[in-house]
Order: sequence, then structure tokens, then C-alpha cells
Amino acid sequence: MSGQRDDDNWAKPVERLEIGAVPEGAKGQTVQGRKLTGPLQGFGQMWQKTYQVRIDGKNPEEIIAVWKSSYGRFWPKTNRFYAPIAGIKPGEVGLITGKSGPVKLSTGVMVLYADDRSFTYMTPEGHPFAGWITFSAHEQDDHSIAQVSALIRSNDPIYEAGFMAYGNRAEDKMWQHTLRELARHLGSPHEPTSDRVKVDRKRVWRNFGNIRHNAMLTGLFRRKAK
Repeated sequence: MSGQRDDDNWAKPVERLEIGAVPEGAKGQTVQGRKLTGPLQGFGQMWQKTYQVRIDGKNPEEIIAVWKSSYGRFWPKTNRFYAPIAGIKPGEVGLITGKSGPVKLSTGVMVLYADDRSFTYMTPEGHPFAGWITFSAHEQDDHSIAQVSALIRSNDPIYEAGFMAYGNRAEDKMWQHTLRELARHLGSPHEPTSDRVKVDRKRVWRNFGNIRHNAMLTGLFRRKAK
């Protein structure tokens, strides 16, 4: 029985993403029909990033329940997350609008895994990163820890150049902001901590062609064509 429950926490394998109805204000062209990309399908150097914040007076299940139900609320105002209609559940797709540096970007994520203490997103082709991002909470001594853990590499050479110039710091600021806002919402005054490790210094040149899916370029060309 426990094995069946665990299976239910994972998204079923998909060849390409299907997004269904697109919420007002969102754009699905750079997600619909795209394949998922893990770190092996990306181009840039691979990073393991971990961000944490202490939260008092809430157990891990309470933290994750709030995080799931109000996920986009904790993001910076320059970005917007359109949660799946069914909620953050395995196999559901959320859409994103925001900026990659100075350029507007529309992309999304698929919920790869979700349970009472964590949920994981996987990115599609064209997203700035190829990889997984896990949001979790656990107990530590007399308090709880909310955590964002990402194993990622830039999806193509353009994103990698941006990541080296400003994206690395911008991503750190985004997840620090997210955890800070989550903690404040739950009544905790603590500041987030960050740790990043370069797992693989090499770039995967065989994946140079990922550039053809670049969501930032796709959006730019569409706007110019109007």
C-alpha cells in the first residue's frame, strides 16, 4: 500500500507537455508540446544550490500546505506564477511570466513530485535552466526549516552567458526573497541562508542546439513580428 501511495506522488511519464487552458495573462506557446529537461539535457555548468530559512511554530506539513496554496505570492513582483487549476499536484503544469535579465520571458514548470513535506518542479525545453527544483520542509531541533534545493544547469549558450553575467546572483536573490516572504507570512523573522556548489565545471557542447528552443528568443521574435 505504501508503494502505491509513493507512486501516486510522482508524475506519470510524458513525452511532451500538455498545458490545457491558459490563464488570463499567461502564455503557453513556449511550454505546450515541449519536452522536459533534466541536468543531462542542459548546456551550462551544473550547480547544486540550497536556500534555507528557519520557521518557528509551524510543522513541516503546515509550511508545505501554505507554500503550495500560495506559491506565487512569495515571488518577487517582477515575476508571476500561474498555478495549475488543479493545484500543485504530480503531472500538473504551471506557467511563468517574468524577466531573464532585461528581457521578458514566458515559460513554465511541471510538478514532478509532491507530498505533504515537499514538491519538485522539472523544467521544459526553452526554460533558462534544465533541472529540478525541490521545495521542502523538515524539523530541526525545536523548529522547522523551509528549503529550496536546485540541481540545474543553463539550458543553452545564451542563458549560460546571462547566468555568468547576472543570472547566478539574480537567482540567489529570487529564492532568498521567496523564503523571506514565506517566513514573514508564517510569522518568522529569520533571514534565509544560501549555499551553492559547482557540481560540474564542464559545458555540454553536444546540447548547443538547445538554443533553438530558447523561450526568451521565441518571445522576442514574436513581439517583433506583431
